[in-house]
Amino acid sequence: MACGLVLLALVTRPWHIYAAFAVMSVGWATMSGAAINIIVAPWFDRRRGLAVSWALNGASAGGIIIAPLLTFLIARFGFAFAIASVSASMLATLIPVAIVVLRPRRANEYDPVERAADPDTAPRSSPASAVKASDFRLTTLLRSSVFISISVPFALGLTAQVGFLTHQIGFLSPTIGSVAAGWAVSLTTLAAVLGRIATGYIADRFDRRAVACVNFIVQMLGMAILATATTPAMLYLGCALFGLGVGNTTSLPGLLVQQEFPQQHFSRIVSLVVAINQFSFAFGPSLLGQLEHAEGNYIAGLLVCLSMEALAALIVISPAVIRYGKGSRCKG
Repeated sequence: MACGLVLLALVTRPWHIYAAFAVMSVGWATMSGAAINIIVAPWFDRRRGLAVSWALNGASAGGIIIAPLLTFLIARFGFAFAIASVSASMLATLIPVAIVVLRPRRANEYDPVERAADPDTAPRSSPASAVKASDFRLTTLLRSSVFISISVPFALGLTAQVGFLTHQIGFLSPTIGSVAAGWAVSLTTLAAVLGRIATGYIADRFDRRAVACVNFIVQMLGMAILATATTPAMLYLGCALFGLGVGNTTSLPGLLVQQEFPQQHFSRIVSLVVAINQFSFAFGPSLLGQLEHAEGNYIAGLLVCLSMEALAALIVISPAVIRYGKGSRCKG
């Protein structure tokens, strides 16, 4: 990541930009949602929802602090100095943390007695899944309804989310002005942090599919308000409601994988889910851009996003509803 940033300061040709971002992408992959889930997994099991929520909030907090700082440094000292300073600060922070904290799990990690005595690492009951604890086949996983009900809804939700966030300023500015639109973006970010913290506390206490469904529904309400709002107050409200679910859309997939699949397959499955999500949401900005160009406004694009959120809510909750129905029939 640091090497890619430094290369940006040395750009003299258009293709240099692509090369620099290609280098940065390798570093970004090791700091993405999948990587954070994999790092946190050995240390937290029962409280993983809270742990992952706090860990992923580091990215949000970094965006709030680093973006204004980088803008100030560029204006004051130039782009090259600003990039070099941020890169050096990143390395000075991450390298000691990686050495001290990200060491191999302690020797008694897999000892059943020790794990039972540790409330953070004591495992949940083994999930019933198409991917058995003793076997892992990619083709079996991709055909699994459980896997599909995790990867597809979050791919839809993130496509809608990234598409809207990319065009948020363009959508809001004609109505409330660019300065107020900037504050709306800040409000969305703040709501994302608060929503992720709140969800971190409840995700370990309730069925995570139900939590994910509610998260999509809240974003639907926000999108519905944004698509119909005509006053600044309603636009701010829509941004706040949509923002409440923004952070959870990246943290909940890993928590659902933990709930539904055997522990030893967690790293591979969560990485695959995140890869599918990333591939899908890459088309979000262009989708909204094409719809805006065709219609002359963002209303159609927002309604498409709302529809994707609704479909995501239905898909993610379906296995929980089926399980509940089977349980009710058994009791009857």
